[in-house]
Amino acid sequence: MHRMKHAMGILVLAALAAACEPANEGAPTIGFVDAFEDSTIEQAKDGFLAALKDNGFSEADKSLNVIYRNAQGDIPTLTQIVRYFISQKVTLIASSPSLSTITALQNTRDIPVFMMVSPTPELMKVTDAQDNAPANLFGVAENLAYIDTSFALIPGLAEPKGEVLRVGLLFNQSEPQSVDAFGRLQELAGAMGVELVSRPVNSTADVKLVAGALLNEGIDAFFANPDNTVFSSFETIIKACNEAGVPVFTSEAGLVARGAVAAYGADIYQWGYQAGEQAARFLKNGPAEGLQWEMVKLRRKSYNPEAAARFGISMPAGYEPIQ
Repeated sequence: MHRMKHAMGILVLAALAAACEPANEGAPTIGFVDAFEDSTIEQAKDGFLAALKDNGFSEADKSLNVIYRNAQGDIPTLTQIVRYFISQKVTLIASSPSLSTITALQNTRDIPVFMMVSPTPELMKVTDAQDNAPANLFGVAENLAYIDTSFALIPGLAEPKGEVLRVGLLFNQSEPQSVDAFGRLQELAGAMGVELVSRPVNSTADVKLVAGALLNEGIDAFFANPDNTVFSSFETIIKACNEAGVPVFTSEAGLVARGAVAAYGADIYQWGYQAGEQAARFLKNGPAEGLQWEMVKLRRKSYNPEAAARFGISMPAGYEPIQ
């Protein structure tokens, strides 16, 4: 077993070292790390690189080097990737989602980290005793207020089977922002007269079993809490909910494209694009006065026409059909 782990470690390091020579000598190098494989999260990278290109930085015109790595959901690999970027003396690290951001900040206080698909520094528990974010943290974050708004959509769209609307929720006990969101939604549900039926989940391997138990509780709707476990297990969740006749609501437009009925929240591509615009300003000017992490600027109400039709839900004005 020890030899097997050692061999796997060598393979990981070899993969990290592959194509390490910058193709465009003299151009800045960015290290982009995704924590896991996910079609929604991937849109952030696309937006980030598009913003850089629109601002004159791309590998195609030899004005940028990009080292991209995906940890495939493995935390030790994620740490190795970040340390590899540091060893390569990258100009900046682009991190998506929060697990990547936290890992990058744990390993460097010198290289600028441009986050996306991440909550605020306070929610990620990376602030100091004076509540200051790390000086090398830039990019774009989101707070929990938009989750309130997303959850508040449900009573107007889902029909209760009994006297009280029952909404199911999975939350990851090991993710601080997931636990914080759960606590906030508990309070909100109580104030709205909605019964929140929740179950903790620790890994993607547990999702199918726990989601099945939750659906056996007779819930009227499911709220996809935007944490890393839900993102990476969403197809399992949506399949189980569809089979049980339970509509899914969320706060991420990308999950609407993957089968949720409706959402109010950030567009993941635009989230990455906003972070990329800031990274381009950094590459042009350095950490000029006023450059600091920002809140998401663009949020929208979106819906999935096929999912809405499946559950006979008529969408009110103001919702955009997902493309």
